[in-house]
Amino acid sequence: MTSFWSIWVIVLTLACLIIIFSLLVWNLKNYAGVKEGEDCGHEYDGITELNNPLPKWWTYMFFATFVWSVYYLAAYPGLGNWEGLGKWTSSNQGITSLAESKEASKQAAEEGRYVKLDKEYEAAQERFGPIFNKLAQVPVLDLVESKFEGDAAQQVALENGDKHEQTDGQLALEIGQRLFSQNCAQCHGSDARGGTGFPNLTDKDWLYGGSVDKIKETLLYGRVAAMPSWSAALGEQGVKEMTAHVLSLSGRTVNQKDAAAGAAKFAMCAACHGADGKGSVAHNLPFGAPNLTDNIWLYGGSQRAVEETLNHGRAGVMPAWKDILGEDKIHLLTAYVYSLSQDK
Repeated sequence: MTSFWSIWVIVLTLACLIIIFSLLVWNLKNYAGVKEGEDCGHEYDGITELNNPLPKWWTYMFFATFVWSVYYLAAYPGLGNWEGLGKWTSSNQGITSLAESKEASKQAAEEGRYVKLDKEYEAAQERFGPIFNKLAQVPVLDLVESKFEGDAAQQVALENGDKHEQTDGQLALEIGQRLFSQNCAQCHGSDARGGTGFPNLTDKDWLYGGSVDKIKETLLYGRVAAMPSWSAALGEQGVKEMTAHVLSLSGRTVNQKDAAAGAAKFAMCAACHGADGKGSVAHNLPFGAPNLTDNIWLYGGSQRAVEETLNHGRAGVMPAWKDILGEDKIHLLTAYVYSLSQDK
């Protein structure tokens, strides 16, 4: 906020408080010309106006709220650029990166400033940290198996009218689901089925592998895709021919002449997708190149979408969550994501 608007807010706020206080004090005095409790000489529809003062409880409450407002404006930020005597703030402002956030939190602690969001993080870590740490010691496969076994046991208990304690697996996957909703659903959807440019996490199709270790690796360190543009190398006709060949790999009906011409050029794609087009996972390669033979398309499988991919390339980014969530939470998130693609 600029100095002009800061001064404007301060003057306007203080002026309103002074006016309100003045009106309150003014109304405590008797200006009616008659004694308290006597008739003021006004009557309407059989109702006579008496010169009665404001109720004491109302007056005291008004003064109390006025005193509180003065204290609040002095102690807390919000009055223009005033930072408040209490050194309180809801969060560290102007943060553009995780590194800046950590540095700002450290600096606030050193200066004795009370940052509400930091305190909430500390309280949450103190309360839930031991739970996360305990569950993180259990292997992911055991958590998933325990969850499904717990579901069956819980169903039997309900049918018998008995109570059934929650298993570690159930608790871990419920926590993982909430972590997913808070951090992953924006891209992959609340049902984890993804969308254009964002993988479906509920099927068996994985760009970098669907094992526990690969999922955890993806969550910890992120992924950066690099599908280059081939328009310069192939030209307009070459892109058309390559598109025909790529679509034919998944059994689509295409122009056979174009597909044959595209197949002759496919060697430039085989380094990532493999000579058979089955992707980097099938050939144990680290590129994250999708399988072109299963008719599952990350950016769309229409002729137009494939041509767009070849012409302009793709550069999807999966952010790293290690420094944001920590390894214990990622362990639980891994268990949840892994469970989504498993047969129940």
